[in-house]
Amino acid sequence: MTPIAEKIIATSVSDLKGLIQRHSSALSQQLQAHNASVFPPHAEKGIRNFTPAETSKLIGIGEGYLRQVAAEMPNLAASQSGGRRSYSVEDIHELRKQLDQGTRGGRRYLPHRRVDEELQVIAVMNFKGGSGKTTTSAHLAQFLALRGYRVLAIDLDPQASLSALFGHQPEIDVGPNETLYGAIRYDGEQRPIAEVVRATYIPDLHLIPGNLELMEFEHDTPRALMKRQPGDTLFFARIGQAIAQAQNLYDVVVIDCPPQLGYLTLSALTAATSVLVTVHPQMLDVMSMNQFLAMTGDLLEEISAAGARTDYKWMRYLVTRFEPSDGPQNQMVAFLRSIFGDHVLIHPMLKSTAVSDAGLTNQTLFEVERSQFTRSTYDRALESMNNVNAEIEGLIKKAWGRAA
Repeated sequence: MTPIAEKIIATSVSDLKGLIQRHSSALSQQLQAHNASVFPPHAEKGIRNFTPAETSKLIGIGEGYLRQVAAEMPNLAASQSGGRRSYSVEDIHELRKQLDQGTRGGRRYLPHRRVDEELQVIAVMNFKGGSGKTTTSAHLAQFLALRGYRVLAIDLDPQASLSALFGHQPEIDVGPNETLYGAIRYDGEQRPIAEVVRATYIPDLHLIPGNLELMEFEHDTPRALMKRQPGDTLFFARIGQAIAQAQNLYDVVVIDCPPQLGYLTLSALTAATSVLVTVHPQMLDVMSMNQFLAMTGDLLEEISAAGARTDYKWMRYLVTRFEPSDGPQNQMVAFLRSIFGDHVLIHPMLKSTAVSDAGLTNQTLFEVERSQFTRSTYDRALESMNNVNAEIEGLIKKAWGRAA
């Protein structure tokens, strides 16, 4: 047992405030030590290389054509691994640009939205923790970026798990006024959204990190409502107003919402063009979602009366952590489909040790090396993840009036 743990155990629980503060300090120290061991200060988080098969599928061309195009690009930094060529995300980005130059209209390989196509803002949400909300958000943002879209991921959860997945530790790497709170706050310290956006290790994927500072918006809003002056932007429109400052730079915005119905979540819902609700197919989780839907409906009715936007391109339920061999889960999924019909995504997100083990080192399936798992485990998890995200990509295209 560590000296820190011994000190905590010896402390009386009568002083709850002091005990919580000591626990917080001890946990913070240990998490920082763990993070330093997994990602030393000199290390930079990155993403693995992709095989020719993966690369050609992401771009949408055959492997033979990929080899031909790559051979015509002498500056391509593609590497050899076990006699097989592999491609970095930078390589894939350059390949897309090269292919797009020879396409009339420049629309095929760089699927950026046209001027007449609306920015798609997807709010990923659930009232209950543990539903796979952050895992879904991270993989969706990365998948879309790898497919060639310009993506902004926003961590709106004060717990900042999405930020950690992208290599930004909320206690160490995210300072005051460096979250979305900086762009939506009510006082004179408000900043343009461009000043809180960060680049990531994937081209065309940017991040606005989160930390506990986001809770300030929950505390500030009641006071702002009491002191509201004519012309002030109400709380529910502030995220949409901030995103509008940079809307021409992106095709899709993915918002990882906090697991509660507060002012942040309501503002995200108003900014969103689409909503993705994650649900674990267990009775307690579904019961919790029932309360969540009831409260959300009531609150949206209230703010829509005050002028909030509540029209959406689509709303879908994503079944997460699904185990096909689990009878009760299959019954619950059938129950949800009988009620919600086509609003439930066709593909569920399978429960997989590959996903959970990758999360232990703050990585996604796109980042971990396949060799860390048995081939069948990794391939099964990645296929499930890709099927879900491809289905969502189809909904985005449909919202733009394109063929899915």
